[in-house]
Amino acid sequence: MHEYASKAAIFINFPDGGISVAFRFVHSADIHLDSPLRSLALLNPELGKLIGNATRRAFQNIVDLCIDEKVDALVLAGDLYDGDQTSMKTAKFFANEMNRLAQAGAQVFIVRGNHDAETKISNQLTMPAAVTVFTGRADFVEIRAKGGGLPVAIHGMSFSSPTVSSSLLPKYKAPVEGAFNIGVLHTSLTGADGHNNYSPCTLAELQAFGYRYWALGHVHKRAVYNGACTVVMPGNPQGRDINESGPKSATLVTIHDDGSVELEERFTSIAEFVRIPVVVEGCGDWGGVVIAMRRAIEKARGVARSNHLVGRIMLSGATLAAWDLRAKDLLLKAEADSFAGTAGNTWIESIDNACTRPTALATISETGDTLAELMEEIEGGVLSSPAFVMETEEIATELLKALPRECHGALGGSNEAAFKAEIEKLAREGAEEVLARLRVDTGAGTEGY
Repeated sequence: MHEYASKAAIFINFPDGGISVAFRFVHSADIHLDSPLRSLALLNPELGKLIGNATRRAFQNIVDLCIDEKVDALVLAGDLYDGDQTSMKTAKFFANEMNRLAQAGAQVFIVRGNHDAETKISNQLTMPAAVTVFTGRADFVEIRAKGGGLPVAIHGMSFSSPTVSSSLLPKYKAPVEGAFNIGVLHTSLTGADGHNNYSPCTLAELQAFGYRYWALGHVHKRAVYNGACTVVMPGNPQGRDINESGPKSATLVTIHDDGSVELEERFTSIAEFVRIPVVVEGCGDWGGVVIAMRRAIEKARGVARSNHLVGRIMLSGATLAAWDLRAKDLLLKAEADSFAGTAGNTWIESIDNACTRPTALATISETGDTLAELMEEIEGGVLSSPAFVMETEEIATELLKALPRECHGALGGSNEAAFKAEIEKLAREGAEEVLARLRVDTGAGTEGY
């Protein structure tokens, strides 16, 4: 691998006749090789091992795609690694994949993003000369086709530090006249939920810059913007948690000699995360809820595009079994795991229970239920009292301070309204769960409730 410091020309033979293909490449970003997934490993070691290895296997899928499609290049738009990693195992794995591409005749063009800006891993093993890593100074590689075909210029600039608060766009070189110009940039654009606002710029600025294709990275959700200039954020090729849900992919790009661009989304993820909604409205008892949950799992498995599915059950709605579901949460999880096992390559990460009791049963005069009376008192007085609200928010704030930095976005992050709403939700759910367990322990309540 070499850090690119001066312009170079790479000659490629293209077929003659008609509108030929001038250049084909795969565009990907945010690989986050060997990104740690400690939470899943603690919950389920087997699942943790599957997902922990998924970033490597997804990257192998990308390399396989490049080889199968006989592309000219692989373009990686930042965050190949997940921090200042020094693992020789990661370095050796990446080097092996680069050698596979070199043997297939494919070039590789890389910019570093915020997560791998300072990594030393790329210097630990010798990479093929076909691998180009752009430095912290903007430059380009010109690829000229023999026989008068459309030349291509690939522009790039790496992050020189993990935090880049100003736009890098003004530093990029002007378009190479007569060539199809491709820009590789790690950017948050105008901002995205869950992503730091790094190297910000607008879509209009990109489209007016004079390049014909912008290969972006940083935001983990795929987005395509067509026009005279095609702008693509490919998303990450493998989700790592429930907030990176759905099938993940890379983008196969074909540039024709007439300058037209053809895009193909190719799925690469080994496992996909998905929220599985289960509406229990109308389910009169435990058995009805279990049947609804089984059907929802089967449906999610049926539409999944990846080999493995990791689901989070999202229970909602009013049901007579509401407190039963909270009190017997371990049994409910066991039921879900059993259904997942029969569905094949399916895992249930957790169950999010937002079920409520039917309104009529919450009326004391109709139920004569001591626990229902207590819950009404909690909901009507305790949860909304200023003293309780203040104390719970103080406890939550202190808890967040004690957590690792990567967890500071929990409970609504810096959004005060979202923080207050999340604390209120957790307090209500906690009260429901305590009373639900009291009901089981004392045998209180109506039969089947």
